[in-house]
Amino acid sequence: MKRMERERETMKVMVEIYCKDHHHPFETPCKECQEFLDFALFRLTQCPFQEKKPACQNCQIHCYRSNQEMRRKAKQVMGYAGPRMLMKHPYFSLMHVIDKFRKTPNLKEIKKVRKQ
Repeated sequence: MKRMERERETMKVMVEIYCKDHHHPFETPCKECQEFLDFALFRLTQCPFQEKKPACQNCQIHCYRSNQEMRRKAKQVMGYAGPRMLMKHPYFSLMHVIDKFRKTPNLKEIKKVRKQ
């Protein structure tokens, strides 16, 4: 599975875990969580790193910085679902740990390559 595809699947699973435990156990995601998921998936499409994307905590770009409501929701969802991923989706958890060790690409170099 390619990196960005895995990122999208990981985000979907995290939102599902969060929403199921906080909002609607049978209908996930709820409207609020679906709006956040749509925003998060859109931000992933805009990531300049794409397949070289580092783990979010190691990234120089903070995708949710400009939207405080989505930033708050990202912290809630990731903070809650992250620790629960190990038991429910060990593959995504393992890959996230591996991604933490991924070297963070230089944004200036990425932009320079794109211009050429």
